[in-house]
Amino acid sequence: MKILALDTATEACSAALVFDGDIAERYEVLGRGHAERLLPMVQEVLAEAGVALAAVDAIAFGRGPGSFTGLRIGAGVTQGLAFGANLPVVPVSDLAALAARAASHRGARHVLACLDARMSQVYWAAFDCTEPHRPVALTRETVSDPGEVVLPPINELPNGDSSIFFAAGHGLSAYPALHTLLGKRLAGFDAELLPHAREIALVGARIFAEGGAVDAAQALPVYLRNEVAHRR
Repeated sequence: MKILALDTATEACSAALVFDGDIAERYEVLGRGHAERLLPMVQEVLAEAGVALAAVDAIAFGRGPGSFTGLRIGAGVTQGLAFGANLPVVPVSDLAALAARAASHRGARHVLACLDARMSQVYWAAFDCTEPHRPVALTRETVSDPGEVVLPPINELPNGDSSIFFAAGHGLSAYPALHTLLGKRLAGFDAELLPHAREIALVGARIFAEGGAVDAAQALPVYLRNEVAHRR
């Protein structure tokens, strides 16, 4: 299975290719310039793997939530590549990809993925990552004030403590009060972790294998909200 993946939902820009049990990847924190850097990244991972775009089974992309501009760039590039090569696409939640990254890099089982949504809000969802690249949502994806983040009880923890989560994402650095609000429910956190095309590819490969691919026309962003600026 060969899955090409890309993500531009945050200030990070990344592309990855899962191929024959290996992964080629590129990742840069840019702030700006995603549109100029993304296609070269895609070309670089394909060249590194020696794989033509037409030989890819599907294109996975970070469908959000995240930056409005970044999501439009990612969806647009995905559609262009998929239509051009007649490939299906696999939309992957950026919060699920972030949770999968926390599970893989920090050994976390239960993860709160939390991204800065600007406008004094966060995007967040909780996941069971017992299988790191098969994150199971424990809550719906939500955009809310930081004080409205609510973690569900996890009754099956062997030590009887039903409240321990690992939190990941820059929503934690943007709103440090979250640490206090969630208190003992957090076993730890990593505010530096961001969604990465590597996890988009790995989670996307699982979704593709289970029949979750869609037509390129359905490579649509998920914003969670319609407002992009404060009203006056």
